[in-house]
Amino acid sequence: MPVRDIALYIDGQSVPSQSGEWREVLNPATQEVVARVPFATLEEVDRAVASARDAFTTWRKVPLARRMRIMLAFQALIREHTAELAALITEEHGKTLPDAKGEVGRGLEVVEHACSITSLQLGEIAENVASDVNVYSLHQPLGVGAGITAFNFPIMLPCFMFPLAIATGNTFVLKPSEQDPSSTMRLVELAHEAGVPPGVLNVVHGGPEVANRLCDHPDIKALSFIGSTRVGTHIYERAGAAGKRVQSMMGAKNHCVVMPDANRSQAINNVLGSAFGAAGQRCMANSVLVLVGEARDWLDEIVERAEQLKVGPGIQEDADLGPLVSPAARERVLGLIDQGVAEGATLRLDGRGLTVDGYPDGNFVGPTIFSDVAAEMTIYREEVFGPVLCVVGVETLDDAIAFINANPNGNGTAIFTNSGWVARRFEADIDVGQVGINVPIPVPVAYFSFTGSRASKLGDLGPNGKQAIQFWTQTKTVTARWFEPENISSGVNSTISMG
Repeated sequence: MPVRDIALYIDGQSVPSQSGEWREVLNPATQEVVARVPFATLEEVDRAVASARDAFTTWRKVPLARRMRIMLAFQALIREHTAELAALITEEHGKTLPDAKGEVGRGLEVVEHACSITSLQLGEIAENVASDVNVYSLHQPLGVGAGITAFNFPIMLPCFMFPLAIATGNTFVLKPSEQDPSSTMRLVELAHEAGVPPGVLNVVHGGPEVANRLCDHPDIKALSFIGSTRVGTHIYERAGAAGKRVQSMMGAKNHCVVMPDANRSQAINNVLGSAFGAAGQRCMANSVLVLVGEARDWLDEIVERAEQLKVGPGIQEDADLGPLVSPAARERVLGLIDQGVAEGATLRLDGRGLTVDGYPDGNFVGPTIFSDVAAEMTIYREEVFGPVLCVVGVETLDDAIAFINANPNGNGTAIFTNSGWVARRFEADIDVGQVGINVPIPVPVAYFSFTGSRASKLGDLGPNGKQAIQFWTQTKTVTARWFEPENISSGVNSTISMG
């Protein structure tokens, strides 16, 4: 199979990079090189930003209805090409094909939401606030926006950014992950096929140097980031210091509480799926299971069920989880498992040393479960980003809430219970931005905002929903009075009263 050379996308065209630095994109199940991605030069980054800046002068004036029709065409193309996009995700990321198709579907939700831009970007008006005076607000685009995304959702995360940004009249420069860029590039091609004009959506690739240039560039007005806490904090501080509006969605340590009154089979199935799906490479993965009271007796069954999960390449129809994205990611996860053992956690299920027939070079780690996990242990404090589940036992719901609230992160949490009172109490007292009640991964539908909190988020406004419209627009308030043609002024008004 020929190796793809990934291009930049500038001014509506695929542009071969002149960079001297290229990285190989590997199939994580085989280590086969499937593509090469350039680390763009700073001149190429500047060219992409200039293209977006120039396109903004006309795109901002395009009628809302026309932007809506482009989004409608875009969502139809995504539906048509779901299988193609999913195959590219699986080839470069490693997640199973059903999981990849699910990711495309969640990205599609955001594009569908952007199709409502004619009602999302409405202002407000107050008539006759004073004699013949109206006050009204306009939600106008900022200018050039930028986005930097992580590897774990190469379709969904870009969709969390550019569809609403360009639908509101901004132009955009995207820097996707260099680990799995092909599906993102195909998505961008579909956007242009749908009618996005040249320069409105551009793509550059690269590492810290390119990210820093996007943070510093004076023509970029707003920047959205999704990725690790370390990088996200740097991006937020650097771009903020450059005067940009910034949103930074970062790391997590998500907890799933199981009460003894929960539907046992449903709860266990959901716990396992949310912990081990995508090999744990989700910022919303439930990596900590909190068993309350008699639910602690369910641990043996949880381990037995996890042991039955099928690990294999993403293209294998019956695989429950695929490989980690890279050899480096695998080594990091294995090192954290070793550290968990060394620090005294009980290893109930060991995913190290796993081999998959026919794929000796794959980045595979099997489902791993630790019990007797304490808050000071490394496997609890750090985001493992692999198929590792930490199990904690507590006596009461109060203990569970206190334990979760003591963790600095606040991306997501879930509770499984059949008690409405317990669910309502958990919802009210838990200090986490996104809560699931008998829902394991509470990423809301796209017309609600992504609301991770505390150490998982920097910036007041998150992706999607109403907050995204606020983030990608600025409010202009107009106070207007129109005099009758023959109206005679009554004299100078030196007060601040409008009369």
